[in-house]
Amino acid sequence: MILRLLLAMDRQALQRRYKKLLSDLDVLVTSPKGRKHLWDRIARETCDVVMIHASMLPADLDEKLQRFKSLIHSPSLVILSDREDPEQRAKLLAAGCDAVLNESLPEQELKEVLGTIISRRNELNKQRLELKQLAIHTPKLGDFISRSRAMQDLMKLTRRLVDADASVLILGETGVGKERLARAIHLDSARREGTFVAVNCGALPESLLESELFGHEEGAFTGATRARRGCFEMAHRGTILLDEIGEMPFHLQVRLLRVLQEREIQRVGGEWPIRVDVRVMAATSRDIGELVERGEFRSDLLYRLSVVRLRVPPLRERRDDIPELVSSYMEYFRKTMCRQVTGIREEALEAMLAYGWPGNVRELVNVVERAMLLGEGAEIGIEDLPEEIVCVGKPGGSASRLSGFADRRLSFPAHWFKRPLHEARDELYTEFERAYLTALLEETGGHINETAKRAGVTPRALFDKMQRCQLKKESFKPKKARRPARSS
Repeated sequence: MILRLLLAMDRQALQRRYKKLLSDLDVLVTSPKGRKHLWDRIARETCDVVMIHASMLPADLDEKLQRFKSLIHSPSLVILSDREDPEQRAKLLAAGCDAVLNESLPEQELKEVLGTIISRRNELNKQRLELKQLAIHTPKLGDFISRSRAMQDLMKLTRRLVDADASVLILGETGVGKERLARAIHLDSARREGTFVAVNCGALPESLLESELFGHEEGAFTGATRARRGCFEMAHRGTILLDEIGEMPFHLQVRLLRVLQEREIQRVGGEWPIRVDVRVMAATSRDIGELVERGEFRSDLLYRLSVVRLRVPPLRERRDDIPELVSSYMEYFRKTMCRQVTGIREEALEAMLAYGWPGNVRELVNVVERAMLLGEGAEIGIEDLPEEIVCVGKPGGSASRLSGFADRRLSFPAHWFKRPLHEARDELYTEFERAYLTALLEETGGHINETAKRAGVTPRALFDKMQRCQLKKESFKPKKARRPARSS
């Protein structure tokens, strides 16, 4: 974003000096002509910083400054003076000025001060922009309307824990909306006025994650030229989400456990602990219980993090929600794209209902956005959908091969009829997943990247599925033929 600075000096030589000085600071400088109605023109200008000489201040300064500060996103105000007057400086700062500078300051020192003011304003603009973008799609618990029993049970439990400060562990596959649910819990809780900070523990190198979480002091390590607040400090009085908590290095798990127990953090290189008031939520797409069994995750930390566990079901387990989700995201993209796509044709919706959605809700959102962006009609048609979804409904596709299941009695294990439908279905899915992955790994010779590509999942997701199904890639590697023994 280009910052705009309005420069009002009482002398042409001074004006030229500061324009030259500011040209190195990447700001767009404008200068109003004359003193008449100067403050009215300032109020009408769209600018980020106003730099004005003290000699041009009006007699009714308090009234003008009050009006100035009442502007939407009022600019930062810098006063330049030709004399050192502590009483005037105190009065101006108390009235709301951001800085009072002496024009006789050395050029380099003046440039550094102005650079700091401009940098601070740039950061403020960035934060406002991020908040504005967030407000467009701010999640609420009321948005999680569902026809599926699994989601209804999940939301019933979620509403009971909203106002508690208990730690929450959100489980679910990649793309089901774990962070969105965590953000909705925060915004419906008593901590809604505080900051929500999300940290992806799997996206940062181990060397940076500790500093990101707990902050560091100046000189704590090479490159630490100034002290920095960590995410726990930024989330004070609010909520922190530790996403992909299963990826956290073991030694940091010890530090996190201490934070949860003592409610204190210590910056890297710091001498004293800092008290924090933070609600901690964590999320993972991995089997956290299996990580504990393998010794990769501390069991005592798991108990602290999972006072309440929420499992977000994958989209394939709640297909009844697909029509409503499609309609909801179409309405959202109509506003952001200005495209008048009013509905979806029946054959396109049937193909979406038959598809397995390995990427879950995130994949569905991308499909709807793509269809609305590339489609030419007023409705989304089958031709607007990706090939992998279209193929499901074609002759010979998976939907047509399974269509005969409803027309004949199948032989099921007797114990299935003593269990609820969703448990029997989950067992059937697990067996199918194991058989599917076994066959695919045999075809690829245990090649993970190739298998993941053909299965339509990430290598990490494939690895997790293989762990659940107790499959090892070494079992599918082609066996090397033995060399015949040499005759002596």
